[in-house]
Amino acid sequence: MDTYRERLTAPASWWVVVIAFGLIWGWLMFVATNVPIAIGAAVLATVLAGSLVWSFGSIVVVAGPEGLRVGSAHLSPDDIGEVMALDPRGFRERLGPKADARAWMRTRPYIDAGVLVGVADASDPAPYWLVSSRHPEAIVQALGQTGRAMRSNGEVHGGEEEEV
Repeated sequence: MDTYRERLTAPASWWVVVIAFGLIWGWLMFVATNVPIAIGAAVLATVLAGSLVWSFGSIVVVAGPEGLRVGSAHLSPDDIGEVMALDPRGFRERLGPKADARAWMRTRPYIDAGVLVGVADASDPAPYWLVSSRHPEAIVQALGQTGRAMRSNGEVHGGEEEEV
């Protein structure tokens, strides 16, 4: 098994908004005050907005023989149940009508696909992890499908569900 690594970086359009935000604040300060204050406000607003976007997009997902690491959270190989790649439709469903309130989620609004990783540890309150990914199949391949049941009590989360 190979290790897969992905950074959930923000798209370029978000960085354009950061620059526009700084320019707008600079223009507002230019109209209300003077040029040095306007430049300072523009720089400060851009740096603050940029740092927020940078921290939001700094999550790293690493999947491999050591398990799954999403940011500082870690799921060991022994605790990984069924792993399923979700296309945009399936991912939206898991964020909405088919969501479990107990699930652990690390999603980003600018990534429309992801993986559902079942938690095989019965003592863990989260039945599964839902994680954004631009390449969910690569995470499934890196984790290797184990085929283990997700819960010892018979609950199956993440598999195909029957329509009600």
